[in-house]
Amino acid sequence: MESCSKDKLPTIAVNKDLESELTQVPDGFDPISFPEDNPFSLSKWEMGKKLFYDPALSRDFSISCESCHKQDLGFADDLSITPGVDKIVGARNSPTLANVAFHPHLMREGGVPTLEMQVLVPIQEHSEMDFNIVEICERLNQDEEYVQMSADAFDSEITPFVVTRALATFERTLISGNSPYDKYSRGQGTLTASETRGMELFFNSERTNCSSCHSGFNFTDYSIRNNGYESGDIGKMRLTGDSSDYSLFKVASLRNVSLTAPYMHDGSFSTLREVIDQYNGGGSSDLKDPLIKPLNLSEQEINDLINFLTSLTDQEFISNKNFQE
Repeated sequence: MESCSKDKLPTIAVNKDLESELTQVPDGFDPISFPEDNPFSLSKWEMGKKLFYDPALSRDFSISCESCHKQDLGFADDLSITPGVDKIVGARNSPTLANVAFHPHLMREGGVPTLEMQVLVPIQEHSEMDFNIVEICERLNQDEEYVQMSADAFDSEITPFVVTRALATFERTLISGNSPYDKYSRGQGTLTASETRGMELFFNSERTNCSSCHSGFNFTDYSIRNNGYESGDIGKMRLTGDSSDYSLFKVASLRNVSLTAPYMHDGSFSTLREVIDQYNGGGSSDLKDPLIKPLNLSEQEINDLINFLTSLTDQEFISNKNFQE
């Protein structure tokens, strides 16, 4: 395989404009918190980006991180369940990676505390990459370009520490906050009449109470709840073994939600209309969170709410060339 140019990475490493662009956040967002053992560097980010798109992380070179997290879909997927190695189908829908830097815990049941740890889950999962991080490092250490990248970014050969830290660094910069709604909130744009009505419904605690769970700049409070949908998936109980955690899942972010269909943890709902109909009816599970109640929305209100949710689509994010392969 062709090795990388010796002078390419130092050029990236001193590009302060790109570093600022990748680490700055929109107004109203928290700053990106890079761990003490994994501070940001452009050379590390560049290696993480290359790894993100590389099927060498899977056992048979068939899938990459990008296989389940596509940029034009808000770094999610359009399949209910994305098949892994050998076309094996798992149990969960691929969530968006937009603004994943701000999540205090990861995975659908919230059981993984850091991005560095989360990287290992799809690598080891039999229905995803079905591989081993040690063997990945052995494979990558045979690639001159990766060896050079690791030396520049970590002053080290390729190790599990290197792979997990590089990937986490890239994923932390996937910041989305320039949707029409964001621009409206900053006084830089307008919403349509329907989007405005939908926004007022969304934030109305007496009518919909949507923002009690889908709150803050990331449109999630990251809590673990039963949203009224029953699929048979045991949810957080898979992690804890506690029956009281049955069918509990992390509240999803609504950013770019018009791009991330299908919905729910198993991808069972194809459209936003189906999701809103589920909530409008008050949910279908006896275990639902007390906040889930019938909404009694009219057709016009449902359409307005869908239009508001669509206004959370960040076209700049999904076309950002910094994130492209």
